[in-house]
Amino acid sequence: MKKAIGVGAALVDLMASVSEEWVVRQKQAKGGMSLVNWGEMGRLLGNVGKLEIIPGGSASNTMIGLSRLGGLARFICKVGNDDLGDVYSQSLYNNGVEGFVRKNATSTGRVLSAVTPDAQRTMFTYLGASAELLPTEISDTPFSKADVLYLEGYLAYNPSLLLHCVQMAKSCGLEVALDCGSFGVIKDCRFILDKLLEDNAIDILIANEDEARTLTSVEEDLACMEMAKMAKIAVVKIGRRGSIIGEKDTLIRIDTPEVKAIDTTGAGDLWASGFLYGYLNDWSLEKCGELASAAASEVIQVMGPIVPNAGYERLIKIRDKIATK
Repeated sequence: MKKAIGVGAALVDLMASVSEEWVVRQKQAKGGMSLVNWGEMGRLLGNVGKLEIIPGGSASNTMIGLSRLGGLARFICKVGNDDLGDVYSQSLYNNGVEGFVRKNATSTGRVLSAVTPDAQRTMFTYLGASAELLPTEISDTPFSKADVLYLEGYLAYNPSLLLHCVQMAKSCGLEVALDCGSFGVIKDCRFILDKLLEDNAIDILIANEDEARTLTSVEEDLACMEMAKMAKIAVVKIGRRGSIIGEKDTLIRIDTPEVKAIDTTGAGDLWASGFLYGYLNDWSLEKCGELASAAASEVIQVMGPIVPNAGYERLIKIRDKIATK
C-alpha cells in the first residue's frame, strides 16, 4: 500500500467551551487562528473554565486518522523535552503512526481551542518547540518509500522549513498535498503560498470556504475552479453542505451525513484523512470524497479532534462499503 508522510506542528489541544461574548472580548475573528506568546497563552487559559487535554496538531491529526482508517502514515515534528512531549510521542506510537520526533528545551506547543455553542472553534496557538524544527533536522530518510507529502498551512509561518520539505518531496518523487489551515495563514503568508502555487509545487490543494474565498476572491464552485488551475486537484469544504472537488474542468459535489455537531475541531483534519486513504488506494475522487466526508462527520460529534474507537468501527465499515462500489 502507498504511504503518506505529514509534517506539521506538534501541538497539544486544550479544549474549552466558551460563550460568543468571550470570543468577542478577545478581539479575534471567530473561527480563525491567531498566534500567541507564552504570556498571552497563560492569560487566555486563566479566563476559561475546565479544559480537556488532547494531543493534536493539524497534520498529526490527519496522519493519525489515516493510520486508524488502515493507511500507512509517518509524521515529522518537534516537541519539548517535557511531559507533554512524551505524551505526544506516545500518542503517535499508540495510533500506529511512525514518528520522526525531535526534542529540545522549549516547552511543547499547545492550542487553546475555544468552542462556542454553535460548535465553531476559534484557536489561539502557542507554537513552542514545534516552531523550532529546522530544515537541517529533516533528511530524506522519512521520505523514502513514501508517495504523498501532506503539509499543514501553518508551516507557511516557517517558509524555509516549508520550502525544504517541498523540495525534498519533489526530489524523492512524492506528490505534495497542502491544507491551507486558516484564512489567517493565507493573509499572513500570501507570498510563500503564491510562490509554491506559481511553481506548480502543490498537487492537492485543500481549503474550507473562508480560505478558498481569501485565496481566490470568489465563492465555492468558482473558487474551486480557480484553485484547480493552481493544483492538479482542488478541494473546497463547505461545512454542513459537504465539499467540492475539482480536477481540470470537472467539479464533483460531495454531500455530508446529517449529524449533530458538537465541536468542529479536527473536522478538516479528518476530512483529509479519509481523502488521503482513498487517494493512496487509487480510488476515484468521488469515493475519496465520500470517505472524507464520513470521517469529518464522525469527529464533529465529539469534543476535540479524536474520533473514538466506536467511530472508527463505523468508518471501517463505510470504508469497506465504498471500496466495493
